[in-house]
Formats: sequence, C-alpha cells, structure tokens
Amino acid sequence: MPNIEQLKTAMPVAPIQLLTTSAAYALAQKINKYLVEFRQNINNSFKNDPAFYGYMENNYLYEVPCPRFGSGEGKAVLDASVRGKDIFILTDVCNHSITYQMNGFTNHMSPDDHYQDLKRIISAINGRAHRINVIMPFLYEGRQHKRNGRESLDCAYAIKELMNMGVSNFITFDAHDPRVQNSVPLKGFDNYSPHYQFMRALLHTEDDLLIDKEHTIVISPDEGALDRAVYFANVLGVDTGMFYKRRDYSTIVNGKNPIVAHEFLGDNIDGKDVIIIDDMISSGGSMIDTARQLKKMNAKRVFICAAFGLFTDGLSAFDEAYEKCYFDRIITTNLCYQPPELMSKPYYQEADMSKFIATIINFMNHDVSMSNIYTPTEKIHKILAKYNNREEGALDA
Repeated sequence: MPNIEQLKTAMPVAPIQLLTTSAAYALAQKINKYLVEFRQNINNSFKNDPAFYGYMENNYLYEVPCPRFGSGEGKAVLDASVRGKDIFILTDVCNHSITYQMNGFTNHMSPDDHYQDLKRIISAINGRAHRINVIMPFLYEGRQHKRNGRESLDCAYAIKELMNMGVSNFITFDAHDPRVQNSVPLKGFDNYSPHYQFMRALLHTEDDLLIDKEHTIVISPDEGALDRAVYFANVLGVDTGMFYKRRDYSTIVNGKNPIVAHEFLGDNIDGKDVIIIDDMISSGGSMIDTARQLKKMNAKRVFICAAFGLFTDGLSAFDEAYEKCYFDRIITTNLCYQPPELMSKPYYQEADMSKFIATIINFMNHDVSMSNIYTPTEKIHKILAKYNNREEGALDA
C-alpha cells in the first residue's frame, strides 16, 4: 500500500461503514476482507484510543435491502444506525442479473434502476452520516457525457444530482470522459485507472513476455482511448499506436454514425506482442475487428485489456474470434458484473480491484494525499523489473 507511513500517524475522520446493494455485494465482500485485515495489522497510533472507537472492526460491510412493491416502486431500508459514520456506498449499475417482480412480470434491473436505488440509500441516510462517499466503478451514463444537438446531458446531471443530495466525494474508474467532473467543480471527483492491475494479471498469465520496444507495443483501439495507451506505453518503455474509426457521416444508425473501417496509425508491429487497452468492451465488435487486423499485420500475440467487460451481445463472437486466433487473452476487472460463463473461458483473466478500492477507502478515511494511488508508475516499474529478472515472488501483492 503506497505511503503507508502516512496512515500510521493520520487520524481517521470518522468510523468507516461500507454500504452496498446485492448488485455489488460480491466485490464489497472482498473489499471488506482487505479493510479488516489492514486495520488489524497497521500500527496506527490512534487505533486504541477510546475516542476512535470503531477503527478496528471484524466487519465494515452492510448490505442495504431495496425491496420492491408489486407496482415496481421501491425503497431502501437501513436496519442499523449510520449516524456519525464515514459512509462509502458501492454500487454496480451494470449488473443486469438482479431481477424484481412488477405486475407479475420478472424484470432485469437496468442502470436506471440501480441509480435510483443509490439515491434511495442516500435518502435513507437522511443526512445523519458524517460524510457520504459514492464508489461507482462504471460511471452511470458515462457514455452520454456530452451534448450533440438536441440530446440529454445525462452524466453531468446525475453527478450534480448526487452532490446536491449530500455526497462529498465521488469515486469512479476509467470514466469515458472524466471532464464531466466540471459539472461539480467544488466537489470531490476521483477517477482511477487499473493499469497496475492489468500489468499484474498479464504477467501472471504469461511467463515469456519481453517488455521492450523491440518486442511489445501498446495500441489504442480508437482516438478516445489514446491517453490511456500513451501513459501505459510510456510507463512500460514501449512504442504506441492507434486505430481511428472511419465513419459514414451521411447515415445515422441507432443514434450514431456507423463505422466503415478501422484505420491504423503507428509503427511496424510485425512479430511484436500487442497490448490493446480501452475503458470497456461493450458488444465487442470493434475490439474483435481491431484484433483481427492486428493479426493480419502479423502481430505475434494480441492481449486485450479493458476495465469493464460488459459483453452486451454475449460471448459467442469472442469464442469464434479466439478459435480463429484473432486474440490470445482478454483481461477485464471485477469492477462490474461478470457473467458466470465468462469466468470459465480459456482466454479470460480477471484483474482483481478489491484491494485497490480498500486502499482508496483507507486513504480517504484518513484524509491523506492520494497522489501515489492516482499514478502507480513506481509500482509498475517495480513489478516489471522483477518480472524481467524472473525473480521469485515478482507478482506478490
């Protein structure tokens, strides 16, 4: 954990309470485990002070039930007091596996439903918490972050609405466009990227990588992900390239201009391992086409890294692409719902984010600097050096 010395002398702002719904309960359990272990082991000078009762607990997690009436209307119910607590609410707006009954029909919860449940929890807290922090890994309506013509501006409005309800800090990951924080310039908005977790997962699954300019290149699948690719390439000390989407601007299909082709800009990739990095895999069509073109350009191996694996059209297209050797590995995080069948795929590897989120919670609760968490350059360099030297235990957390 970065700058751990800061936590040994820092005072917590209030006792921690981690709240979640059933949508993010699996991830919350892992986060809670790390919180308990860390607080029991850290040598904080204040943890035994009676004034800071509640600093060390056996459990910080509480699942908030959000039952539904027969009409489909809902409510949030807090069965325990949260008065004076530093509240962290974890939600997963992409978990479509959660269902509810309405008028005798079974409905799968949409992002809108999860967002409403989040507001219900904040409303149930009723201003009695010391502070409310929202952890929303996949930014609700993050893809509708700007207005083109007569369109709604959903993402900026949602963030503003939460802040008006009393949220002090908003934590998200790989926001489609982090500039939406400009809608709440006087509030806390933190956007993190899982570069270090991608690197650990990739090095854990592949034992023969050579990370240098002669053997590896980082690719952005479109212009929107170029910043991520440039940072990752610079940290690894390799070259970068990108594809740009050539669109037909004379036609509109499902509210957007269809992609005609993916054009590549970059150096020669002949015989190199390619790391594609992006914020999400939605249907996956563009990602598969990018991987196919890279293999056609004689890339040695293609590794796909994305923070959110949504797979909105299922996994059959990826199964077919893997059989055709278009890509070699897909790495996504556990920040959003992962279909059970995904975990059994031979090409899939999970990048666990639970310890990282526990670190964020610990640091925020102590009000100490988050700078080292924002840019994990030093940690990536360290793990990469150990891997290149083939040191034993190089991937230990």
